Amino acid sequence: MKRLLPLLFLFFPVTLWAQNSIEGRIHNLDTKTIYLLSFYGEKSTTIDSIIADPAGRFLFTIAPGKKPGMYRVQWGKDNLVDLIWNRENISFETNSLTPSDSLVIINSVENRIYYDYSKKDRNTQSRLELLMPVVDYYPVHDSYYYLTAAEMERIQKEQARLLDSLDQAHPGSYSARIFRLYQTPFLASGLKKEERLKVLQQHYFDKVNFNDTSLLHSPAFANKAISYLALYSDNRLDKKHLEAEFIRAVTIMLSAASVNPDVFKFLLDYLVSGFDKYHFDEVITYIADNFQDPFSCEDQKRKSNLQKKLETFKKIAVGKVAPAIELPDQKGKMVTLAGIQTEYTLLVFWSTECPHCTDFMPRLKALYDSQKPKRFEVLAVSVDTSRTAWTDFIRKEKLNWPNVSDLQGFAGKAADDYNIYATPTMFLLDKEKVILSKPISFRETEQALRDQKLLP
Repeated sequence: MKRLLPLLFLFFPVTLWAQNSIEGRIHNLDTKTIYLLSFYGEKSTTIDSIIADPAGRFLFTIAPGKKPGMYRVQWGKDNLVDLIWNRENISFETNSLTPSDSLVIINSVENRIYYDYSKKDRNTQSRLELLMPVVDYYPVHDSYYYLTAAEMERIQKEQARLLDSLDQAHPGSYSARIFRLYQTPFLASGLKKEERLKVLQQHYFDKVNFNDTSLLHSPAFANKAISYLALYSDNRLDKKHLEAEFIRAVTIMLSAASVNPDVFKFLLDYLVSGFDKYHFDEVITYIADNFQDPFSCEDQKRKSNLQKKLETFKKIAVGKVAPAIELPDQKGKMVTLAGIQTEYTLLVFWSTECPHCTDFMPRLKALYDSQKPKRFEVLAVSVDTSRTAWTDFIRKEKLNWPNVSDLQGFAGKAADDYNIYATPTMFLLDKEKVILSKPISFRETEQALRDQKLLP
């Protein structure tokens, strides 16, 4: 809700009367509306908005019941400041032109800890990145090598001592707990590059407190997961071998997180959504086969969305028979997937509101029309909600294959059965409607068709 600042704010320090507040001043502010967002994982949600005064001052009061965590103050599209709120008043100033670099924490122990340690940590990581190539490639018996190796270990120990001192000086600090979560294993200087990687992969979660569910109200666990997956990512690997590496990673990660059902469920959902976005189907199928929502047994009649998603992934994996589809075409005639009798079927979920789709469909039509003889059919399932937009596009582009839609958008049964949340999404099926592949772009679709010798 937008609201004007009380006149009192202009004359008296708000910290005298505000409790659990976030007070700020943004210099060179070019927009009046300031938003307050809360986090759950890396997802942020707007919880309040306010109109700043002419000097760029504003005050948010945290509503009772809000949990400590990361909060974001945002104005405009890309201007923002992230803050830790842990039941203390926060006061800060910044410049709209350089919000991060010009940030000054006036009042807040948590945020002084957070930003001071973040700066030191970035400096530490930069120094280690400079030293590690020397340790890897410099002659071992040279005196400079020994100095570098000793410095590398000293920096790591210094960082660990600093984190210990934060815990002792500020017990219960939310910021310190975030940095403790980010802590990585000690790497002895004598380890080779490959050995360092193995130590990180095997011991990355040794000191992680998975029972600290308060950290779910920040991007901390999501960031930890991404940094761990990066240890397994290698751009020299093809997709099959990269998926095998990620399967190793998620096994270790989810096994470690299984001590707490809330954190486990968060990471399970986060990983499934992330791998689905990039169509790492082997990883998703593995997760669906080996892990489940820990809360799914509490009420079998109302399974969680996550559990439904996992079960659906099993049904639409490569090698499975595609779920049945029965939808009306643009003239109202019912069309079924089972009724398509061609040797192959390319199932396409698309929308006229998707720019990628409106580019993809005419290019696909050119491939479709090039068949001699015709060996594959296209079944185009629109997730549009506007009949006019859907039929006008079909007519304009002369899409001469079966076009169907229930005009329910992503809420339709077919979209739900196939876990459709983005378009275009494709499935190449054989005559028995077994899923052969799930290409994610025009180039991959063309290649999938060529692999089956369906194009000239």
